[in-house]
Amino acid sequence: MSTPQEIAVVGAGLTGSLLACYLARRGHKVALYERRPDPRTGDGERGRSINLALSERGLDALRRIGLERRVMAGALPMSGRMIHPVAGGLDFQPYSRDGGKAIHSIGRSALNAALLDAAEAAPGVRVHFGHRLTGADFAAGALRFETPGGTVHADAPVILGADGAGSAVRAQMAASGAVREKVAFLDHGYKELTIPAAGGGFALDPGALHIWPRGGSMMIALPNPDRSFTCTLFWPRDGASGFAALDGPAAVERHFRTRYPDVPPLSPGLVDDYLRNPVGRLGTVHCDRWLVPGRGAALIGDAAHAIVPFYGQGANCAFEDVVELDRCLTETAGRWDRALPLYEERRKGNADAIGRMALENFTEMREKVASPAFKLARKADHAMERALPGRWVSRYELVSFSTEPYARVERRTRRQRHVLAGLAVTLTTGTAALALHRTAAARRGAGA
Repeated sequence: MSTPQEIAVVGAGLTGSLLACYLARRGHKVALYERRPDPRTGDGERGRSINLALSERGLDALRRIGLERRVMAGALPMSGRMIHPVAGGLDFQPYSRDGGKAIHSIGRSALNAALLDAAEAAPGVRVHFGHRLTGADFAAGALRFETPGGTVHADAPVILGADGAGSAVRAQMAASGAVREKVAFLDHGYKELTIPAAGGGFALDPGALHIWPRGGSMMIALPNPDRSFTCTLFWPRDGASGFAALDGPAAVERHFRTRYPDVPPLSPGLVDDYLRNPVGRLGTVHCDRWLVPGRGAALIGDAAHAIVPFYGQGANCAFEDVVELDRCLTETAGRWDRALPLYEERRKGNADAIGRMALENFTEMREKVASPAFKLARKADHAMERALPGRWVSRYELVSFSTEPYARVERRTRRQRHVLAGLAVTLTTGTAALALHRTAAARRGAGA
C-alpha cells in the first residue's frame, strides 16, 4: 500500500512531534511515523526515562506555537543545585546570581504525550504507530516500513529523520554513502532509581536539582509532580566502582550506605530498582553532515547530534533545531532545497559546541561542584556579572537562560575564563609581593 505525497517525519518522540506541529502551522500535510506503539497507552520502558530539564531554548520553541502553558503545567522549577556530600551538610548553589532563574523538571513521557496530543490535533497531521523504517530511497523519496500488518510503502518529497540517537534514517543515509556517522560512547552508563513521596510530601527540596558528586561517578535526582524524585546514577560500567561490581542485594546495600548514606532511608525500593532496572549507554553522535545532498532529506535533533545529558540540553537543543528549520523555511520562501542546507549550516557548529560543553559539564558535576576552588570561581563569576551587567554572563546562564547560539557561548565564556585566570594570577602575584614587602619592612624594623 502507498500513502499520498506528504512530508514524512520519522520518529514521533519529542522532536518529531514538535516538528509536526511547526510544519502543520505552515500548512503542510505531515505523515508522522513511529516504530513504537502509541506511548500514551502503556507504562513505557522501565528505568529509561531520564527526566528532562527544560530551559529557555526549549521554552522558546514551545512558546512560539502557543504550547508553553499546556506542556509546562506539570513541570517543576529548580533554581539551583543541591550538593549532597558523603559527610557534612547540604550545599545549595543557585544557577543565577540573584537566584531568580530556574530550569524545569519534566518527565519525558509526560512531555512526549503532550506534544503528541498537540500534533494529532494539528490540521493535516497523521500519526502512524508501529511503523519501523527498514528501507529508504532518498533519490525517489520512497520509504519502506515493517508494521504488525505487513510491509508498508510511502512516498514523500521531503523526509526528515527525527528518530533519536539510534536513528534508522541516519543508518539509511550512512548506508547510501551520503552521511558518515560515529558514536563516541562514554565508559560510564546510567541507571534509574526512585525516591518516593514521604508522608504525602517531597522527601527532598523540590526546588533544586540534587547531585551526589563522587569523583569518578555521581547520582542526580529531579522532582516529579507526584512528589517523588527520579534519580539517575552515572557510574562507570566496569571496574571496582562500576555497575558490574554490585551483583547482589548485600553489595548494593553496602555500597549505598558507604557512598550515598542519606539515600537508603529515603528509598525503600532502592535495592529492587537497582537490580531490576537496566544500565543504559551514554554517547555523542557525530555526523559529517545532516542531509542528503540535492535531496529533500535531513536529520534533526538527536538523530543528527545526540549528546550526553550533563547540561540538560538534549531536548532543548533539538527543539531549537526545529525553530531554526522553521526560520530557514521562512527566509527561503518554503524552498526545501535551499532551507535544508541553510539549516545545516547554521545549526551544526552550535550542536557540536553544546556536545563539547556537555562533556565538560560531566567533569564539573561529578568532581568539582563540591570543591572550594569551584565555589570560589562561581562567586567570582557572579561578582563579575554584578560589576559588568549584560557584558559578563556565566556560561551556565548563557546556555540555560538565553538563546544565544551555543558556539558563540562557548567562545565568549572561554574568553571570560581567560580573564578570570589572568585576574587570579595578578591577585596571587600582588598578594605575594605585598607579603614580601611586609616581611622586608619587618626585618628592617627589627634591625633598627
